[in-house]
This record gives sequence, structure tokens and C-alpha cells, in this order.
Amino acid sequence: MTSQLTHLGDMPVETFLRDYWQKNPLLIRNAFPYFESPIDGDELAGLALEEEVESRLILEKGKTPWELRHGPFDEDAFAKLPATHWTLLVQAVDQWVPEVNLLLDNFRFIPNWRLDDIMISFAPDQGSVGPHFDYYDVFLLQGLGKRRWKIGQHCDANSPRVEGTPLNILQDFDTQDEWVLEPGDMLYLPRGYAHSGVAKDDCITYSIGFRASAQQELATQFLVY
Repeated sequence: MTSQLTHLGDMPVETFLRDYWQKNPLLIRNAFPYFESPIDGDELAGLALEEEVESRLILEKGKTPWELRHGPFDEDAFAKLPATHWTLLVQAVDQWVPEVNLLLDNFRFIPNWRLDDIMISFAPDQGSVGPHFDYYDVFLLQGLGKRRWKIGQHCDANSPRVEGTPLNILQDFDTQDEWVLEPGDMLYLPRGYAHSGVAKDDCITYSIGFRASAQQELATQFLVY
């Protein structure tokens, strides 16, 4: 790993900060050349067994549509999962896996106080967490397999959500761009942009998140929650 990215693909970091940071989404092909995920699906599931690790399972076709389950899980929970249409999310993996923590060093061109953590998701074919938006800036690094990403409209707290699920699934999604990401590719999304990712095979995605920039924004997020 390098100590800090100087380019995002072919784009100098200075250009990214000027034209895209907190302004526009950006697809960055081959952001991490020859990237190999330092953690696999079995290891991620192992972390989700631990009491002190925050983890979630999302089943698109569970007992209810977009069923949400909270960890810690046991091994039987994974053995009973369907072959497709689910996602495991593990929060703050950088706190538990040193090789994952090293990834943060590549993003020091953003002030350190903004850096949040690295959430990692594993999904089999067709796994997804649904069309949604986030209240923070995020880099989505493809670690294993392929994922099809669709980018939609800019949203806010008033954007209609699907009822009957604790997840913030958007009722409306207006696709404006669409790409398939492979290992080493990365997608940057400013907060508020609708997005939907669907695994095309066994798939690992790294979400490197960044905190809001003002106290008022943090308060707004809390109220929405």
C-alpha cells in the first residue's frame, strides 16, 4: 500500500477535490491496480459471529421484503441463508483487521477528522441492500467479484421511502448512470446521491465513509434517524 493516493485512476487528487468532492459522483477505473481483498467472505462471516462486532444481514426476499437482521450471528444463521438475494454487512472492519486498516492511509488527502471507518459487505449473486442514499460521503471500492451500480437522483430527508421495512429503501429511483465494477475499481458518491448496487457473483465491497462537515448536518442526521 502507498501512504496516500496521489491519483484516482488517471485523475490527480487535486482535480478530484476541485471538481468532484462533495459535488459530483465519479467512477474511478483501476483506482487500486491489481487489488486483492485482504479479507474473504468466510473471514467476514467469522467477524459477524463476535459479540463486539457490529453486523447486519439484509434479505431482499426474507420473512418480509427487505428483512433486516442484527448480529452477532451463529454459524447456523449462515447455513440457512438462500443461495441468492442477501447481503452481510460488517461495520468498522478496519478496527479488527490490520490489513484493512492500512487502506485508510490511502485517503489522507481528506482531513483525518472526517474519516469514519471501513464497512465491508459480502453478497452472493443478486445480493443488494436496495436503492437508497447516505448522509455521508463514501468511496465504494470493489474488492472481489463484480457489482452493478446504478446512480440516481439527489435525495434528502423528504424523499419517499418504502414502507414495511426498517431500511431506508427509496420508493422512486431515477437511473442516471450505470456501471459494472471489478476488483480495484472505485465509485465516489457525495452524500445524498441515490445508488443501488447488485452483486453479479460472489462479491465483496469496501465502503470507506466520511463524516458530515458541520455540527448542524450531524444534528440533522440524528433527527432523521
